[in-house]
Parts: sequence; structure tokens; C-alpha cells
Amino acid sequence: MKYEWRKMEKNFYLPKKKPGIIEIPKFNFFSVSGKGNPNNEFFKEYIGVLYSLSYAIRMSPKNGYAPDDYYEYTVFPLEGVWDISEEAKKNFSELNKDDFVFDMMIRQPDFVDETYAEKIIQITKKNKPHELLDEVKFVSIEEGKCVQMMHMGSYDSEPKSFKMMAEFTSEQGFKRSSKKHREIYLSDPRRANPEKLKTVLRFRIEEK
Repeated sequence: MKYEWRKMEKNFYLPKKKPGIIEIPKFNFFSVSGKGNPNNEFFKEYIGVLYSLSYAIRMSPKNGYAPDDYYEYTVFPLEGVWDISEEAKKNFSELNKDDFVFDMMIRQPDFVDETYAEKIIQITKKNKPHELLDEVKFVSIEEGKCVQMMHMGSYDSEPKSFKMMAEFTSEQGFKRSSKKHREIYLSDPRRANPEKLKTVLRFRIEEK
């Protein structure tokens, strides 16, 4: 049976359009770090590299290098962890997208370990060489207790949802653990109307 995250992990990827608290376990990712405005052309390269690795794993049975415990699955969605640079934090007056720092990532199935991930990186370097492949890392991340919600609409309208999440967090007796937040992209901005974009917003919380 094919593993489909949209059906089997709705709590992680299809939250309600209002804030809720959730415990996020440890997941494995291919991740690559960068900085700058995601609307600029360079940003597409980060996304392309992550998808080339993810589909190399997805198609590995056809290409003869699947691990023994491989199972059919749907490739997980693109995610990003966002912050602003330390310099921008020191002199912050208003948000400037050029000050963004980010970790873009795509989750990988449980059968992918560090050894196999490195094998896939080396194979991809031969088949689809790209300088960013030298910067890709295979990481395990356990977010723990978080507040999340589904944001409907353009990325520029996210502050409204974050305000709702902040108010909910405080009402529940928690506070944000850091200013970083995670976005999970369920829509392709190249195809979807901006008002119909679906993005999971999430940040870590701790007791006040």
C-alpha cells in the first residue's frame, strides 16, 4: 500500500484554519541553508536541488539502487524554516525580505538513513550536478510542542495568521521558543491563485 502523507498524517500537514497545539516527533530531512529574498531568481535553485534528491529516492527502484526496506510513497512537501539575520535583528525597524535567512528542506521516508542519503547525494552529483549539492545536509529534527494552523492566501498576508497564533499561544499559557517559524507549502505558487494558496504555519512553544 502506497504511503500518502495527505491521508495518513493529516494532523501534521492538514491542520484547521485556526491555531492548535501539536507535538511534532523526529523526522529526517534533506536540508540546505541560504539567505536573501525568496522572490529573487536564485531561490529556485535551492528548491530544485531538494526535489532532485527527493525524486532520486522516489525513483530508486526503477534505477536499481533502492534499499531493501523501500516502500511506495508520495514525495513530502517542501518546507522552510525562516528567520532574519543577526545583523537585521540588531537594527530592526521593519521587515526586509533581503534580510531573510532560511533552511529549506523536504522530509524523507523512514527507510532513508544517513548512509543512504549520502549515496543519493553522490548519485545526484553525477546525474544532475549542481554546486548546491555540496551544501545539502541530511538532518533529524524534533520540533516538539508547537502551535500551527492552515494559512489560506498569499505569503504576504501571513502576519494576520501569525497574530492569531500568537494570541492563542498566550491564551493557552505558552510563549514562542524563538522567532523562527516553519512553513509547509501545500500549493504551487506558479499555478495557484494567490488567494487560494495553502501553507501550514508552525512555531515552537514553551511554558511561560
